[in-house]
Amino acid sequence: MSIQEELGTSSTAKLSIQNVSKLYRGARQTVSALEDINMEVADGEFVCLLGASGCGKSTLLNLIAGLEKPTEGSIYTDGQPITGPGRQRMVMFQDHALFPWLDVMGNVLFGLNLKPGLTQADRRELAMFYLKLVGLEKFSHANVHELSGGMKQRVALARALAPNPQVLLMDEPFAALDAMTREQLYADLQNIQQKRRKTVVFVTHNVREAVCLGDRVILFTPRPGRIHTEYKIDLPRPRDINDVEVAQVARTITNDLKLHTTSASV
Repeated sequence: MSIQEELGTSSTAKLSIQNVSKLYRGARQTVSALEDINMEVADGEFVCLLGASGCGKSTLLNLIAGLEKPTEGSIYTDGQPITGPGRQRMVMFQDHALFPWLDVMGNVLFGLNLKPGLTQADRRELAMFYLKLVGLEKFSHANVHELSGGMKQRVALARALAPNPQVLLMDEPFAALDAMTREQLYADLQNIQQKRRKTVVFVTHNVREAVCLGDRVILFTPRPGRIHTEYKIDLPRPRDINDVEVAQVARTITNDLKLHTTSASV
């Protein structure tokens, strides 16, 4: 496999979630995390899952990743059922989860070492490509403890992108960062999405973040999580989280979020 082929446009990565529910059965009670979820994500689409804490957003992400199985219903990618984790779906968590005993290059190479058909030179070339994409090519030999929080998340993003997955699953990856770092990463992520056209499912409880990043925002009800409303975000890119247009759309979604959250608690 050539580097050109490896960096080429990925094949269709449509996700189809059909009648999915998830129950957690404990010794004393059964908790319904998700109930009757039906949605599809098109190839190259950036979809944000939005809702209050505990509404099942991260649970759904874990189901798509194959880390958990639904109690009812099925999830498909490219028409094939998801029965477990797969290399075509990479997860990026709130915690960067980097290996402290490896340097930056070593962390990005980690996933590539499991990818067949590449020489070690190919792997290093690909790793450097993605480090350049996240602006860290000059830090390839830095140790993890030498990096800022934002830089660590950039390394985590490069590591997730390096195996060239069809679907990138992101679980509040910027929540622990300061505002200025988050804003820079919003710009970087939009730039990367335009260049690589990955299918992204992004979990957040930050309304402006969802509007800034998403092609579509899916609003969940409080537990048990159901799809309440879908918003198509037609604003031009690149978007800035401080744009007036972003704030206006976010205000509409926030009002809807407050309304059904209040109604659910009455």
